[in-house]
Parts: sequence; structure tokens; C-alpha cells
Amino acid sequence: MTQTNKAEPKKPVWRRYVLWGVPIGGILAAFIAGIIFWGGFNTAMEATNKMSFCISCHEMGDYVYTEYQGTIHDVNRSGVGAVCSDCHVPKDWTHKIIRKIKASRELYGKAVGSINTPEKFDAKRLHLAMNEWERMKNTDSRECRNCHDFESMMPEFQAPRARQQHLNAMKTGQTCIDCHKGIAHLDVRDRAEEEYLAELEAPNPKYVREIPQEYLASLAKIEAQEEAEAAEASAAKKAEKEAVAAKIAAAVEVAREEERALAAGQAKEASAGSDVGGSIDWAAVESTDLTLFYPGQASFEWVQNGKQHGGARPLTKGGDACTTCHAKELDAIGSKIVAGTEDTEPSPIAGKRGTIPATIQASHDGENVTFRLQWEDAGHAPVPFVDGGKMDPDNQIKVAMMITGTGIEMGEQVGCWATCHADNTYMPTAPDAETIASAAEIAERIQATDTITKYLSESRTDIEIKGRRNPQGGWDKLKPAEEIDAYLADGTFMDLMRVYADGSASNGYLLEQRVENQGEITASASLDAAGTWTVVFTRPLDTGAVGDIALEAGKTYTVGFAIHDDFASARFHHVTLNTSLALDDAEAQINVIAQ
Repeated sequence: MTQTNKAEPKKPVWRRYVLWGVPIGGILAAFIAGIIFWGGFNTAMEATNKMSFCISCHEMGDYVYTEYQGTIHDVNRSGVGAVCSDCHVPKDWTHKIIRKIKASRELYGKAVGSINTPEKFDAKRLHLAMNEWERMKNTDSRECRNCHDFESMMPEFQAPRARQQHLNAMKTGQTCIDCHKGIAHLDVRDRAEEEYLAELEAPNPKYVREIPQEYLASLAKIEAQEEAEAAEASAAKKAEKEAVAAKIAAAVEVAREEERALAAGQAKEASAGSDVGGSIDWAAVESTDLTLFYPGQASFEWVQNGKQHGGARPLTKGGDACTTCHAKELDAIGSKIVAGTEDTEPSPIAGKRGTIPATIQASHDGENVTFRLQWEDAGHAPVPFVDGGKMDPDNQIKVAMMITGTGIEMGEQVGCWATCHADNTYMPTAPDAETIASAAEIAERIQATDTITKYLSESRTDIEIKGRRNPQGGWDKLKPAEEIDAYLADGTFMDLMRVYADGSASNGYLLEQRVENQGEITASASLDAAGTWTVVFTRPLDTGAVGDIALEAGKTYTVGFAIHDDFASARFHHVTLNTSLALDDAEAQINVIAQ
């Protein structure tokens, strides 16, 4: 056999080297193919994230896109708008793919025309919104936080309510979607069941965050700034008021001197007014600024109903007081409601002011307590639905003060709001005279004929909050007399004092109805030449009367004030939020100073 030494031909380079049993050429080819596939796939997928693709079908373009246009996510002062994918598609690869796979179901909806008409789309709108709410809740609002982050928010650039709610959110474990629904599309939160919303929006302990020091420093900075501005404004207002009063006093004195000269000492000088509180040196008594705002038909039921009041959960579940969110925005709230809104003021009065700035001073001598409330008159705005334009022609003004008793549901959080119900006079579910007469026994017990006065929920067996099957309120669900008597004995009532335009006054309480008792009270009311109302009223610290709360040193009380201005009656008044009061305690909003 003939042998040869001819060498075997060399293999091509791409086959000569092997890695993991695979020729390197194959690996290279696969790598290049992968890049081409990946590039094509990723390009195609990213194309589906563009706004033009999202609104290419008429269901998106004609419905949700038109709602989005003009919102803060479309047009804002930064000039950077958010497109569909910014909110609805995760940024990271894994969650993006999962989202895309789930979104493929929308192709089926497109094919069968499940939302191809406005009527079909609206019928399914809540279902679609709930899917998004739940997705964002489960991810701690991940897509929101791509642009917005608690840690980057500075309170000094936020409205007071926003800064407080963001602080609460970090402490309790809330996330963006709990509060921010309907900011780019139609808000359908009010279509969802209350039980569903309560579960969905409940804080999640996993989302609790440590509050950044930068946030706290910014909060302290803005609060100090606002406090300084408020003090400066208050001082300027006080100086202006004193200057006007001095001019008036000087003019009055000149006129008196002229009268004395003309009448040779026989003219009768004008009365200096009532001597109620006349022994008190009011110049030495600290003055507290109060802002009384117009509440309209916002009842105790309304503030607890999550569909009507966005702050219902923080109030009922979180223990927040009304002032927690609203203390620094009363001007805005009052102005909005008084102008007319569908749910809180269906009967606006043209020219009625949204807020009344007032000052309160309080002093005691160890036996009696005296209050002096002052505010500026604003002229007359006729009520269009009352003959003559004056709801209470006999009283240009009335003043009420309530002191919160013990055992009242959310009493310290809401103050006198606990007495305001949806079925009171001029409120949305107020019963007519015929309906009241049909509940003769109840009507007789609460002495009701044409209207229902304010009352406390504790006096009723049931209060309807949601108003789905029955009207909100519970005026006719009166508890037995012995139970109400027990509440009265335990101090579960609102101590109520009222002063009228002629200086007369009444003392009493609120429980099952408004009741006048035998508690002592004296008062005066006057409107001076400068247009300032001054109402002074005094009563013993402890009257001993049933329904009067004894004011004691070392205790803090929650109080509320109401001014019925411009011949107003019933709910057409201005009110304060929950306000603290104590004897000789500078920490209280109203410090009752000993003299």
C-alpha cells in the first residue's frame, strides 16, 4: 500500500476554533443575528410606546386623548409633557415585557369592538380605570415616581394641603394613586363603590418612607415664613384699625365739644354703649385672628363620604382634624363654595363674601369668662330666593359659639361640624313639613314643625353617610329619651351660646335638637362708625346649668364660632374649623387670659 505525507487541508478560521462545542463562527453568526433581531424587536416595541401609535385607533384618539389634552401632563410650565407610555408602560425591561403581553388583550377588544362607541367606552370606563388604579397601587405608583418622588419634593413650593398630605403619605405608607386619580383623564372615582375605594386607598406599611431631612428643613422654612407674614399682616391690620378708631374718636369728641358749647352744658351725650366686659383692659388681652369661611351644604355626612370629600379617609381613618388640611386655604375654599358648586352650593347669593376675617379676645377673672369678637361689616347682598332679600330681617348679625363636650364622634377633629347634617334646614335632604308631620312622635319630641335643627349623631340610632339607598342624615332615627338623658348627664353635647344684633343672648346646648337652658349669659352687640362689629358676651366659668360645660384651668377645649352676617339664617353663615381654647395657656389658639 502506497503511503503519502500530504497534509490535510486546514479548516476555515470560523470552524477552526470551538467554544463550548460550538464553532466560533456559529457563535458570531448567532450573535449578529441576535443583534439584528433584538434591534428590530426593540425598535418595533418602542414604536408602540409613541404617542402617535397609542392614539392611532379612534377609541384612544377620540376619547382618552381628548381628555388628556390641556391637562397638566400635556401642557405645564416646565414645557415637558408626559406621553401615554410614561404613565402606562414600565421603564425596566422585565416589567415592560409583562405589561406589553397584558396589553395585547386590548387588541381583542379592538377586534370585537367592545369600546368602539362613546356609549360602550363610557360603560367600560370604570373597569378600565380600576385596572390601572390597582396596577399602580401594587407597584407603589412606579410610573408616577419616574418623574415625581417624595424625596425630591420641597414643601416650600407646595400648597399647604399638599405639603401636609405628602408628609402624611410618607409616614403612613400611601402612594400617589391613592389621591391622584383623574389627573390626565376623566375622573370616575365617584362611580366606584365606597368599600372598594376604602380597601384600594388604605395605607400599605410596605410603602412607609423615612422623611428626608431636606423635606423637614424645607417645611420648617416655609412655615416660619408664613408665620412671619401672618404676624406682619395682622400687625398692619391692627395699626390701621387703631388709626381709624382714633380718627373717629377725635371727630366724635370735637362734635361733643361743639354741642356742649351750643347747648351750654345741657346737651345729652351719646351713650358709650353696653358695659358688658367694660372692666376688662382689652388692650392687654391677646388677640387671635380667626377666618370664618362659607361652608354651603358641606354637612357632617358630606365630609365623611369619600365620593364627595377627598379628605374623608384621612379624617375618618387617619384621625386628621379639619385644620390638618384646610387651615391655610380657607380663603380659597370659601370663595369657591360661595360662588356656587353643584354639590356644596346650588343656591349662590351674588355678592356674598367667601370669608370673614375676625379677631377674638378672651379673658377671665376666676369666676366669669368674657369673649370679644370683632369683624368688618361688608354691606348688604340681597338673597334672591327670599322676599325682601333678608332671611332674618330682625337680626343683621348673629354670633354663635360652641364648646365640644366629651364622647362626641370626631368631636376634637371637626368641632361644631358634628352638629351639621344633610337633613337640617336648607340642606340637601331636608324633609318638608309634610314628611316631618308624618313622623308625629319624633317631631313632637324634637319640637319640629317645618324644619330640623342641628343635632348630634349620638342622639340617633343610625346616620346615613353614603346616601345610596336612603337620604343622608338621620333626623327621624331618634334614640329613646333615657339614652339621650344619659348622654346629657355624661357631657356628650355641644355647649351653645348665641348673641343677637340687639345684644340679647341665649345659652343652651345641642344634642337631639337645639335646647335653651337656664345658664347665665349677658351680651352686647354694636356696629361703629368705621363699620366694625363688636360682640361681647360673658358667662360664669361654671354656670351649674345642665348643658353648660364648666371651663377649668389645665384643660383644653375644642370650640367653634359662627357668624350669621347680613341678615343670614340657617346654613348661610360663616364658620371656623376646629379651634383650641384654654385658660392661661399660650399653646392654645385662644388663650383665655386672667385679669
